Amino acid sequence: MGKAIEDSAVSGAEPHVHRRDLRKSMSDNVAIALIVYTGLHIFFTVHAMKEGVSSTAPYFALAILVALIIPACRWFEKRWADLTDEEAHGSELLGAFRRDLVLLWSLAIGLPMVLTGLFKLAYAAFG
Repeated sequence: MGKAIEDSAVSGAEPHVHRRDLRKSMSDNVAIALIVYTGLHIFFTVHAMKEGVSSTAPYFALAILVALIIPACRWFEKRWADLTDEEAHGSELLGAFRRDLVLLWSLAIGLPMVLTGLFKLAYAAFG
């Protein structure tokens, strides 16, 4: 290991520093967020059904999943997929990346709760 450090010092290169690829990181976060969203969606829907909400509510929620969540997640992924190698490993876009992660995870965690609440309200009002 000492030789590797000496070689990098002699050649003027920086020692190996692992820099995150923002493209891959966003893609990974999108995939995990979809799994988390689906799990929460199932949990809240089953819980709502136990409380007496109509059995058609999960189908409406699934339609919303397809209509809103998947395209939104695809937008996040596509937005970061077109970066050059330099941009993807640089630090200039870290602020925007973190903002997008917060928004992505807010949707993945918050939307199942909001959807279930809306369906409960609609069922109470019209059911």
